[in-house]
Amino acid sequence: MACGRRKEGERVRAVYYWNTAFRIDSLKRDFLDRHQIGKIYVRYFDVVPDESGGFPMPNATIRIDSVPADLNREIVPMVFILPDALDCDRRRLADMILRRVKQMSETHGMGTVTELQIDCDWTRSTRDDFFDLMQSLKDMTAKDGITLSSTIRLHQLAGSPPPADKGVLMVYNTGDMRDIGKEKPILDPDDVMPYLKYIKDYPLPLVSAYPIYRWDLLFRNGEFVDIMHSDDDLPVLQSDSIVVRQPSITDIIRCRREIESRRPECADEIILFDLNNFNIKRYDKQNFEDIFN
Repeated sequence: MACGRRKEGERVRAVYYWNTAFRIDSLKRDFLDRHQIGKIYVRYFDVVPDESGGFPMPNATIRIDSVPADLNREIVPMVFILPDALDCDRRRLADMILRRVKQMSETHGMGTVTELQIDCDWTRSTRDDFFDLMQSLKDMTAKDGITLSSTIRLHQLAGSPPPADKGVLMVYNTGDMRDIGKEKPILDPDDVMPYLKYIKDYPLPLVSAYPIYRWDLLFRNGEFVDIMHSDDDLPVLQSDSIVVRQPSITDIIRCRREIESRRPECADEIILFDLNNFNIKRYDKQNFEDIFN
């Protein structure tokens, strides 16, 4: 049974799972147990435009080999949508997303779907299309008693919220990774603070998500080349620079305190991005407790 229940009013500790295969090994299981993680947001698939001009299609679907029978955590399906995929019959797209998510959860024993989260980096030009999709999804999920949540990027706080029951404020990717002089592109409190003037009156219930990952960035002649995901996935010249960027626990905690001083409800659920073995080893066990507490 993958789905766990929590007491009303209890603070929630959660993680994102963003890998292409769902696998809870002993290291991840120990992390979930040790830090009392009650909720896992799992990216099920992406929605991308059809290259031949047809209807948008699912892509990069997660492979679910097996779910531990005693996992006993709430699993929240998450779908990432490219803005270019919104130019379609959005009610049909909403129906496709919801049906596929339910089918995947049932087939793989991920538990009853009680919440669905949509992630889309919408902008002013794609806002209306995204909100239209979300309204269709909200109508459909409401009939099934499913909570609909949406990721909210910091710059989106200045505008109206999408039709949703809940927003997750993404407190990461705050700076330009392509700037070799930017020392804190993942999370810089100085980049976060200007947006917090909008958070108090933002008319959508909010929780917050914080980064525990790092970037290894390849620069050539001072120009950004790409993110290095392993030591040998990109050709590296002798004159190149590999710059490591990782958020500090101090900055994560500072941002959390600043956010919660303006929106105390953001403390009701703290989400870490994301659950993988490299990130688990990146910080001390007490560091994770400090973030959650």
